[in-house]
Amino acid sequence: MTNPKRYLITAALPYANGPVHIGHLAGCYLPADIYTRYLKLTGKNVLFICGSDEHGVPITIKAKKEGVTPQQVVDKYHELMKSSFAEFGIDFTYYGRTSSKTHHETAQEFFKTLYDKNVFKEEITKQYYDESAKQFLADRYITGTCPRCGNTSAYGDQCEKCGTSLNPTDLINPKSTLSGEKPVLKETKNWFLPMGEIQNSDNFKNYIKRFDTWKSNIKGQCNSWLTEGLQSRAMTRDLDWGVPVPLKDAEGKVLYVWFDAPIGYVSATKEYFGSQSTDHSEEWKDWWMDNETELIHFIGKDNIVFHAIIFPMMLMTHGKYILPTNVPANEFLNLEGDKISTSRNWAVWLHEYLVDFPNRQDELRYVLTSIAPETKDSEFTWKDYQTRVNSELVSIFGNFVNRVLVLSEKFYAGVIPEGNMNLNDEKLLAAQQIAFDEISKSLELMNENLSAIKLRDALADFINVARAGNKYLADCEPWKLVKTDAEQVKRIMFDALQICAKLAITADVFLPHTAKKLKAMLNKNDLNWNELLQQNILQSGHQMNKAEILYKQVEDEEIQKQLDRLQKIKTENELSNKPQTLNLKEVKPDITYEDFEKLDLRVGKILEAEKVPKADKLLKLIVDLGFEKRTILSGIAEYYKPEELVGKNVTVVANLAPRKIRGIESQGMLLMAGNDFGKLFIVLPENEIEAGSVVK
Repeated sequence: MTNPKRYLITAALPYANGPVHIGHLAGCYLPADIYTRYLKLTGKNVLFICGSDEHGVPITIKAKKEGVTPQQVVDKYHELMKSSFAEFGIDFTYYGRTSSKTHHETAQEFFKTLYDKNVFKEEITKQYYDESAKQFLADRYITGTCPRCGNTSAYGDQCEKCGTSLNPTDLINPKSTLSGEKPVLKETKNWFLPMGEIQNSDNFKNYIKRFDTWKSNIKGQCNSWLTEGLQSRAMTRDLDWGVPVPLKDAEGKVLYVWFDAPIGYVSATKEYFGSQSTDHSEEWKDWWMDNETELIHFIGKDNIVFHAIIFPMMLMTHGKYILPTNVPANEFLNLEGDKISTSRNWAVWLHEYLVDFPNRQDELRYVLTSIAPETKDSEFTWKDYQTRVNSELVSIFGNFVNRVLVLSEKFYAGVIPEGNMNLNDEKLLAAQQIAFDEISKSLELMNENLSAIKLRDALADFINVARAGNKYLADCEPWKLVKTDAEQVKRIMFDALQICAKLAITADVFLPHTAKKLKAMLNKNDLNWNELLQQNILQSGHQMNKAEILYKQVEDEEIQKQLDRLQKIKTENELSNKPQTLNLKEVKPDITYEDFEKLDLRVGKILEAEKVPKADKLLKLIVDLGFEKRTILSGIAEYYKPEELVGKNVTVVANLAPRKIRGIESQGMLLMAGNDFGKLFIVLPENEIEAGSVVK
C-alpha cells in the first residue's frame, strides 16, 4: 500500500501489576511514540492505541502477595502507568484498560463469533490442580525446569531464560506457586484454537509472506515456531479473574489473557471514538476493518509470537478484521551488566526517574533512543547516561542553540537579521538538507527498502546537524567578525537561525519537551515537517523571545545516588539468595510427663481475624474451640494477613491464664514455630479435625 488512508499504531499492553521501567520504554513505547510523532508531523492520519492489560495471572499473584484484591492492584498501577507515560511524553491517542465494560463486551463478542463459526475445538484435558489450594493452576502459577535449557524457574507458559513457549505439562518437576507442592492432573473442559489447522490454511500461508519484509528477529522466531508445527492452544482458563467465557457451560472460566489482551487494542479504539460523540461511535470499524488501514504493532521480542502469529490467527478466523502490516519488535535492554528484573527490583523505574530528574524527560528519551536495542540486546548504564547527556545534548545541541540565540539577542535584540540567499553558505545548507533527508528515510517504516525504522541512525543524523552548526560558528567566529564585517555576520546568523528552526521541527519527533521550549524561544510554535524542505523558515524581521538554557549538566552526585540505589538492591538480592544456616538453640531442661500434662492443647478454628489498632504486630482472632469461642491476641501480623487465617484450624494452648494486651483480654495462645531468621509459622493440624479436639 503506497499511500494508506490511516495508520493504526499499537504498543504492547503493559501488565498492570507494577510500574513501567526503562526496558519497557526502549522495547516498544518510545519507538512507537517516535514513529507516531513522525507520521503526525508529516500529515498522516494516525491513531496511537494502548492500555493496561489487567487480566494476566501476574495480577492475581501481585494481589495475593500484597493482600489486596486484583481490582485494587490494577486500579493502582493503571493510574501510575498512565500518568508516567503522559509526563514522559508518550502521546497515546487513547490509553484504555481491559477491565472496562467495553473491553469485556468486545472480547466476549469476539470469542462468541469464533465459537459460532466452529473455530474452537472443545476438549476435556488434564490440567494441573493444587489439592492444597483447591483450584486449577494457571500457567504462571506453575514453575519447574525448562525441558529445553534447564532453567529451574521456568513458568508453565514460557521460559523467560531461553524464550521457549511451553505448556505446563512440559515442565520437569513442576510445583505450585500457591502452596509449593507438586500439583496433580485433573480433568477440565476448555476451548482450543486449532493453530495447527490454521497454519495450513491458504489465508495464513498468504499472510506469512509478509514476514519476508519484516525484521530478521521476527522472521526467525516465527519461522522456528512454524517449522516445529503449531499446536492447539486453550483460549479459556479455570480462573476467577478475567473476562468470563460467554457460554452457558463455562461457569468459573475466563478468557485466556493472550486471547483477551490484544482485543484490548480494538476495545480501546471503540472507547476512543465513543468518547468523541455518538456520531463517531462506529468509526472504529474504518480503522480495524478497512484494508486501507496500516496496522502496526510495536512490541518487545518476548511478545513476537502472540502478535505475529496468534492474534493474526484470531483476526483472520473472525473474518472481518485487517491483519498487521508490520510487527517491529526490539530486543531487550539490560541494566548495568545484568538483565532487568521486576521481581529482583533491578530496574530504573519511570515514575522514580521523573521524581529524581524533574522536567528532564528528554534526557532519558535521548539516551534510550541512542542505545535502542533494535537488532540486538543493548545496555543502559548511568555513567553512559551522564556522558551522552553532557557531551551530546548539552555540549552539542544545547550549546549550538544557546550560542545562536544569545548572539542574536546581543547583535540584533532578538530580531531575525537579513539574509541574502545568494550569499548564504550553500555547502552548509546542502549538508544539513542531506541529514534531514536521511532522518526521514530512517523513520519511514513503509519504505520498500526498509523492514524497520532506524531510530539510532535518525537520532545520530539529528545530533550531527547540531554538530555541523557548531563547527560552522567556530569556523566563522561571528563574535569576532562582527567588528569588521557586520553584513557577513548577518548572513551567518541568518543561516544559523534557520538550522535552529529545523532542529526544533525535527526535535518534535525525538525530544518533544525540548522542541516545545525551542519553538517558544524562536517564537514560532507553528513549525511543521514540510518546512524542512524550505531553504529559509524564519523570515527577516521576525521577533524572537529570550534565550534559555535547553539542558543542564548531569552532575556526579546525581549519578552516584542512582548507582548507590542499585548497589543496595544488588546487596539485598545477594543476601536473600544466600543459603541460611540455622543456629539450633540448646534444648531446655527436662520436664516430667506430669509437667506436660498440665498443658491443655486443643484444635481451634479461626472464625474472625483483624489487626489491632496502633499495634503493628498484633492480630485479634476469634477462635472456636468447640465448647466456646475465645478472643486470642497473637503477634503474627508481620507473617499473616487477616484474610489468610479465617477458616484455618490451629493448635491453641487453651489453659493459659488470660492476659490483657492493649486493653484486650487474650484467652489463650497459638502454638507457633520460629527460627533464627525472624520467621514465625503457625503449627497447623495436618488433617481436618473437629474444633475442640485434644492435641496429645
